[in-house]
Amino acid sequence: MKQARKSSFRRNFGDLRGMLALTRGNRLQYLWAIISVGVASLMGYAMPLIVRVTVDSVIDTQPFDLPQTLVNWIEMAGGREAWRQNLWVSAVILVVMALIGGLFTYFRGRYTAKASEGIAQRLRDRLYGHLQTLSYDYHVKAETGDLIQRCTSDVETIRRFLAVQVIELVRGVFMVGIAVAILLPISPKLTGISLIMVPPMFLFSLIYFVKVQQRFRRADEAEGEMSTVLQENLTGMRVVRAFGQQAYEVEKFDRYNRTNRDLYYKLMKLMGFYWGFSDYMGFLQIGISLTAGVAMTVSGEITLGSMLVFTSYSSMMLWPVRQLGRILADMGKAMVSFERLQQILTQPSEPDDGVKDEQAVRGDIVFDHVWFGYEKDKPVLRDVSFTAKAGETIAILGATGSGKSSLVHLLQRLYDYDKGEITLGGRPIRQLNRKWLRHRVGIVLQEPFLFSKTIRENIGITKRGAGEDEIIEAARIAAVHEVITSFDQGYETPVGERGVTLSGGQKQRVAIARMLMQNAPILIFDDSLSAVDTQTDATIREALQKRRKGTTTFIISHRINTLSEADQILVLEEGRIVQRGTHASLIKEDGLYKRIWALQEGAAAQEA
Repeated sequence: MKQARKSSFRRNFGDLRGMLALTRGNRLQYLWAIISVGVASLMGYAMPLIVRVTVDSVIDTQPFDLPQTLVNWIEMAGGREAWRQNLWVSAVILVVMALIGGLFTYFRGRYTAKASEGIAQRLRDRLYGHLQTLSYDYHVKAETGDLIQRCTSDVETIRRFLAVQVIELVRGVFMVGIAVAILLPISPKLTGISLIMVPPMFLFSLIYFVKVQQRFRRADEAEGEMSTVLQENLTGMRVVRAFGQQAYEVEKFDRYNRTNRDLYYKLMKLMGFYWGFSDYMGFLQIGISLTAGVAMTVSGEITLGSMLVFTSYSSMMLWPVRQLGRILADMGKAMVSFERLQQILTQPSEPDDGVKDEQAVRGDIVFDHVWFGYEKDKPVLRDVSFTAKAGETIAILGATGSGKSSLVHLLQRLYDYDKGEITLGGRPIRQLNRKWLRHRVGIVLQEPFLFSKTIRENIGITKRGAGEDEIIEAARIAAVHEVITSFDQGYETPVGERGVTLSGGQKQRVAIARMLMQNAPILIFDDSLSAVDTQTDATIREALQKRRKGTTTFIISHRINTLSEADQILVLEEGRIVQRGTHASLIKEDGLYKRIWALQEGAAAQEA
């Protein structure tokens, strides 16, 4: 138990230190905010002192309990009688102090707002930039809704803490410290009575901090799960409607929403109990101070003005201590949010190592006894070996789950293989720079992703500043130019989020045009012609053949017509190459390729 508490303390201390480290670059603004808090606090405490002097030494005849310099100034201005005849002077002094306090309160808000917004901006930029460097495998496994929630809601939680509660903590220290320094010389006894509820309130605040941190963590995680459900539903709206699953999706979201509501309700109950009980202790302290102050005034131990000062200062001291609960609660929330962000920021970036060898990507590709699996002891590719000579077209056929996509993903170093070796132009692929390599290995997936931009922007996104002729030429090769020009806005047609305004085949062809803009020496078509008709398929392949110029091409497909013209065909079963050869040779030997060819030929004959 002690070890767990130490571990929790170290984690909390580390998170707090990490959050405060975020203030680098804005600490001068925080310094001005702290100075503003100090001035505003002094003005707040000086005002009851003016009332005390007016009551005791101007209206009454008590001697001025002020520094001698101030007493000399009062005497020069006409002394007690002149002040008594012009009590409006006290009002003017109070108004001026209130204006100064209000002005510096404004400065406090301005500087903390600028600092916290700057920190939030840098934190968002850092998160977004780091997410771009994380591995493909991380993004495949991560929940998008949860990532969005961390990058928005959790950043906002930290921003609020740094904008409000850090300075409130400083203000609380100022308020209590100044009050004690002023009250002790007046009456040590009444000062002690006025502070009697501070230790219990502080202890109560610490207990509240621990409880609220635990409940906020559960509520924040529940909100992330709810965001994931929402994101998945909106992304898959077509599927939901196609299968008539709206009622099921509403029920599922309602379950997560109820869980989120219940957890936040428990959090609000805890906060409500804290504020109610701390209000009780605060008012009890004011009552104790007022009762003791009246009794001591009647007995002559203190003056009426001093009693008014103590009454005013009691509440001014207590509210910062009471506010400590809110500060600690928000600090607990911010620590949870910071820990969740750290889970992203501490993820190792994908190494950007390796060399840039143009000759390698234009040479032969050799798979030499390659093994690969997404999980340990569960290989997806088993002892794969083949050679693709520069400029050849390699076709890959296999059942779902046979390892086709995994094989081509290794060429982009989206994953690194476990055993064996892959070489490009004689150089091991692991020695090539990932980012550089991916610019030279173009890939089109079966379900391509299009951005919510115009068709022109989607095609030209891989080559900034591409000219009109280049974009049109790529679209012609992808057999989509005529389709685009048939739209009212042509290439300026917005495709909508995820390309929903285009058909499946149109999206695939736009994605092919986008890849062709890379002018990459290695091209991969991962079943990316599946949504186009056979005539368009043949047109695209013919155009690619004319353009090839030494380009090594990998085509994954279930259409024999698409595979038949390849220089080499690989047939995969359960991660192994079970057949290889040309179309002419494979249709003569028993196996998967011949069976699929026979089925498709038979279907074509029936249609004819």
